[in-house]
Amino acid sequence: MRRTSISGRTLAYVVLIVLTLFSVLPTVYMIDLSLRDPVQSFQPVLLAQHPILDNYRTVFNNPGFMKFFLNSAIVSILTVLLTLTVVILASFGLSRIKIRGHAFVFYLLIAGMMVPLAALIVPLTVSLKDMNLLNNYFGLIGPFTAIGTPFGMLVLKGAMDNFPRELEEAAVLDGATSIGVLWRVVLPTVVPSLLVVAIWQFLYSWNEFFLSLVVMTDNFMKTVPLLPLEFQGPYMTDPGALFAILTVISIVPMVVYVALQKWFVGGLMAGSVKG
Repeated sequence: MRRTSISGRTLAYVVLIVLTLFSVLPTVYMIDLSLRDPVQSFQPVLLAQHPILDNYRTVFNNPGFMKFFLNSAIVSILTVLLTLTVVILASFGLSRIKIRGHAFVFYLLIAGMMVPLAALIVPLTVSLKDMNLLNNYFGLIGPFTAIGTPFGMLVLKGAMDNFPRELEEAAVLDGATSIGVLWRVVLPTVVPSLLVVAIWQFLYSWNEFFLSLVVMTDNFMKTVPLLPLEFQGPYMTDPGALFAILTVISIVPMVVYVALQKWFVGGLMAGSVKG
């Protein structure tokens, strides 16, 4: 019986290792292509024979490189802050104020996760143009917040529903207001769920391409996902520089996720027990 258990565990590890290798292979190949010169880029070999760093120098010397990164940082950070504010207040209100139809309101908000961005791009662009928000940070921050709010509420409301009401009642008896209960009692216990929302929203805001392409038409306002277009010529003559910028773009979300992975998984589990 024990030998069977060990064999099953070994097989599971082997399968996980194989799946991991398949998942990281595109990243490894992207980095490998970023280290090739234009001649090696089109050679059918698995690894570069003579790696070079010239492609990264080309990327970092591009005059718009830092501006693109700054635009993405501003949009992503402000989107995370605004999303957390909206999600915290909305989740606490729907979790504590039991008015008629509160469940319908919650499910209506969650239904927003089923609406694809492609179906909203035309009316959204027209609305942003009417509000003079094209080539404006808030032209991305507002839509990104609206897109991320349903997921954030799905995670955070579940965590708040599981919070012991006795602690809130004790805080009220001590003279705490509703905002005081939320800020001093509830929020410190749902930090893992807040990190889930923050990480998820940051990664989405940093990587989103389609809406950024439509809203940010001025080179001075473009974000990082649009930077590869600066290195993609009509005949794709320098793929090394293109893959170098893709590698640089990927570093930030990978570092953020790896650094906060433990809290991300823990927060998902905390918010999934009760919805």
